[in-house]
Amino acid sequence: MDSYILKMEHITKTFPGVKALDDVTFQVKRGEIHALVGENGAGKSTLMKVLSGIYTANTYEGDIILNGEKQEFHAIKDSEKKGIAIIYQELALCKNMNVAESIFLGSEIKNKYGLIDWDATYWKCAEYLEKVKLTLNPETEIVNLGVGQQQLIEICKAISKDARLLILDEPTAALTDSESANLLEILRELKEQGVSCIYISHKLDEVFEIADTITVLRDGRTVVTKPKDEISKNELIAYMVGRELTQMYPREEHTAKEIVMEVKDWTTFRPDLPDKKALDQVSFQVRRGEILGIAGLMGAGRTELMMSLIGEYGVRTSGEVLIEGKRVEMKSAQDAVRCGVGYVSEDRKRYGLVLLQDVKYNVGMSSFQSLSHYGLINDNEWIQRTNQYVESLNIKTPTIEQQVTNLSGGNQQKVVLAKWLMTQPRILILDEPTRGIDVGAKVEIYHIMNELVKQGVGIIMISSELPEVLGVSDRILVMREGQLVKELNWKEATQEKVMYYATGGN
Repeated sequence: MDSYILKMEHITKTFPGVKALDDVTFQVKRGEIHALVGENGAGKSTLMKVLSGIYTANTYEGDIILNGEKQEFHAIKDSEKKGIAIIYQELALCKNMNVAESIFLGSEIKNKYGLIDWDATYWKCAEYLEKVKLTLNPETEIVNLGVGQQQLIEICKAISKDARLLILDEPTAALTDSESANLLEILRELKEQGVSCIYISHKLDEVFEIADTITVLRDGRTVVTKPKDEISKNELIAYMVGRELTQMYPREEHTAKEIVMEVKDWTTFRPDLPDKKALDQVSFQVRRGEILGIAGLMGAGRTELMMSLIGEYGVRTSGEVLIEGKRVEMKSAQDAVRCGVGYVSEDRKRYGLVLLQDVKYNVGMSSFQSLSHYGLINDNEWIQRTNQYVESLNIKTPTIEQQVTNLSGGNQQKVVLAKWLMTQPRILILDEPTRGIDVGAKVEIYHIMNELVKQGVGIIMISSELPEVLGVSDRILVMREGQLVKELNWKEATQEKVMYYATGGN
């Protein structure tokens, strides 16, 4: 028997104006975890869409050979029947269904009368849940589960369909460290059971922990395939970006100037539990020309703090916000724009972009008032300013009429940045600004942040990646359970110190 479960040979896929895949060859051995890495826009997701049947056989060139047989997939169902299961970063579970219904949706267990056999369904569901170490009632509704649990439900779905090749696209992007560790352990167990896995991730430490083999794509081409033990992290980055990143975090000396924003005794209660404080007496300052990093564990209240400041979270809020010494009340994102505050959400696809609109619309949609004269939008000015930001932020798009859904994650993030930069903010809040984007795009984002600081913008950055917080921040605020527990200068801050205060140290 061939040692390879999958061979993709000479795959070429073209979209109008761009060649997304150019003669790509990619092979996966039986019972191995094969990491597929590359910058955003390298072609990873496109290649997997070809493999899973989303892009049908008549839309690309090349061959897919599965278990020694050439395949032509015309729909996802075709690839599923052959034992391929794909789990995307944006999970696709029906929130109003329970666990058992979700796992067997489309492949229901039926009795001899053609009706759903619920006893067998719940019994089998419990068996799959045990395999992925989930102690859940099969009747639990999906809406009540966390992201980590939903990720494991997706794996249960794949197991239920007897998948022999599992594709995971950024599976730990929204998971906690403990949830990520649990997922990786489950993948190892599935590997022992003969399941092969294609693992797509920008978290290179995770790639080196879990993968047997690594393939790098760059600009739609296969660059290299090597066993994990034969490649270093620095070599891998060089393959991905086509150059060495000698300084992952390009720190520059910033001269903090006057206070541009001050928050005093900020307290707010949770909208879902109105008697429970989400934030308790938080006070801090932001200075013009500095990057203020905010660190803390998942659930510490970092995002809730920033969203509540712009009026998008919380009930029964008290405290003061002063911008350039004047008290302001921001009850909505529109109020924030008027006060000179921009907010780049951690979930760019849900809150930052209109995916089916083009680059021009997305860049300008928060600036319609400034683009309007006598109630009419000046289209020439809109186009000119959009093109300026596309050029200055190095947004890779064939045209500003391109739908943003067709851009890579890193370029989508730059479009969100351009949207807020067009509002000319005095304070820019960046919530997980580099989540789910590749190392090359990350460095570009850091350079953009440094340029904004030079122009006098005060930046607040939330990040779950401690090296990132330490690498680019001038000051670091550590949060725990809705409270601000420590402020550190970047020169004194270490990962150990930040974690000490984030986990309960005084």
